[in-house]
Amino acid sequence: QDIRDCPGPLSALTGLNAAVKEKFRHLRGRIQELEQMAKEQDKESEKQALLREVENHKKQMLSNQTAWRKANLACKIAIDNSEKDQLLQGRDSLRQRKTTKESLAESASNITESLMGISRMMSQQVQQSEETVQTLANSSRTILEANEEFKSMSGTIQLGRKLITKYNRRELTDKLLIFLALALFLATVLYILKKRLFPFL
Repeated sequence: QDIRDCPGPLSALTGLNAAVKEKFRHLRGRIQELEQMAKEQDKESEKQALLREVENHKKQMLSNQTAWRKANLACKIAIDNSEKDQLLQGRDSLRQRKTTKESLAESASNITESLMGISRMMSQQVQQSEETVQTLANSSRTILEANEEFKSMSGTIQLGRKLITKYNRRELTDKLLIFLALALFLATVLYILKKRLFPFL
């Protein structure tokens, strides 16, 4: 009855329909509970009695759903007729709607211009981001090249260090050989002098 007498708008009818759907959902759940309870009865007579009651509730629910659909149809027709009557009102209403449409068109135009401005700003930001990414890529490439050069220089330095170490060892060996040769020479000279000057020793 509330749906049939609903004066509108459609949002109010939608709210009533949502409440009715919730009631039907709850009712369907209770009927299922009753049916499950009937199936669990031990006595066949009690089981059949509950099942008959379940069928009666189902029929009543179907009848209510049919009445609900009819009430919805009648209410929608009434709301449509009411809206048509409002549309057929005097010229003042039409002019007012025309003015409203013009204001809406102007607002839409302003919004469109704002969106275009935002789009241009976003495009500039994207371009700046691309330039920044390119700069970072160039910097990264430069760093990688410098790293490769440093690796090459490090290899050269290590090779030079090995050569210097080798040369230092060879110099030490040469000094030791010279020292031994000099010692041998001095020992020979001393031996000869000894034989010449002190032959009796």
